[in-house]
Amino acid sequence: MNRDTLKGQWMQLKGKVRQQWGKLTDDDLDKAQGNAEILIGKIQERYGRSREEAEREFERWFEQQNRVA
Repeated sequence: MNRDTLKGQWMQLKGKVRQQWGKLTDDDLDKAQGNAEILIGKIQERYGRSREEAEREFERWFEQQNRVA
């Protein structure tokens, strides 16, 4: 799965994103609409992470989703 797949499977992955990052609001997820850059920015904002930390966290999670899929 690549980042483009995130957009294509957003409805299925949205629940998993919500489980992983419970502080993200429905509005945050609606704004992201599967766009990894926006999602990373929201993770950064809600969790007080640096951009690099949020990107690494997202990439680890995303890799796990690739292994499951």
